[in-house]
Amino acid sequence: MTIGFIGTGSMGSTLIQAFIDAKRLAPEEIVVYNRTRSKAEKLQKQYPGLRIAANNRELVQQTPIFFLCIKPHEFRTVLDEIKDHVHDDQIAVSITSPVMIRDLEEWLPAKIAKIIPSITQAVLSGNSLVIPGTRLSETDRNTLWNLFAAISRPLLIEENHVRIASDLACCGPAFMANLLEKLADAAVEETQLPREQALSLVTQMTEGLGGLLSVGGFTLQSLQERVAVPGGITRKGLDLLDAEIGPVFHDLIRLTHTKYAADIQQVKSSFQTEK
Repeated sequence: MTIGFIGTGSMGSTLIQAFIDAKRLAPEEIVVYNRTRSKAEKLQKQYPGLRIAANNRELVQQTPIFFLCIKPHEFRTVLDEIKDHVHDDQIAVSITSPVMIRDLEEWLPAKIAKIIPSITQAVLSGNSLVIPGTRLSETDRNTLWNLFAAISRPLLIEENHVRIASDLACCGPAFMANLLEKLADAAVEETQLPREQALSLVTQMTEGLGGLLSVGGFTLQSLQERVAVPGGITRKGLDLLDAEIGPVFHDLIRLTHTKYAADIQQVKSSFQTEK
């Protein structure tokens, strides 16, 4: 199977690395194109055998499945370049959440899917969010599902839930890393604990937490109950977090959804201009 990647930025390169590390794809099965050729050449040097297309048109002509790993404002330009070279037996996969499947199906004759990956796929973990288009056959769905099952736990979702699911699965690692860093920094400022030790403590704690939740038999709730005895320090700390941090996450979700709505409108406006 030959698979193409239009765009080798942060997430495009993460997917390529994950598929190769999982031995799901060999470098020889991958064709890439990036507007900045040096980024593609860096990947080619890292994975000998990986091929670089001369342009987007050449890439889609060579690949039965291709990924659109580009930013929302780049879609109109890329679709203009490839639309006359795409066939109805190809599968085009967008990893960009505010670009709607119905819009892609209007622009391309290909079978469309939207699959939102996460940085956690770099370690062959986490969820990838799968939203199939209307033209995909059961065989097509299985092909994509099996591809992502090698690097993640695929999760089938509705397109209207893609933003909130992305907040949890894709933005979540950065949000949690930010909170952990702030916890470590507060420890340093309040107690003069060396920062290197504070960061090591929260990092190792997080690794252990992942194990408790994944293989240790704990849920988020049962873990809190196990650690927080009534009247103890942890219980008092959790009470403070419930009061102070809980509302922040509501604000965070409202913020991401507001930005998402604006991005959707921007993409739609670009699609509505004369083809």
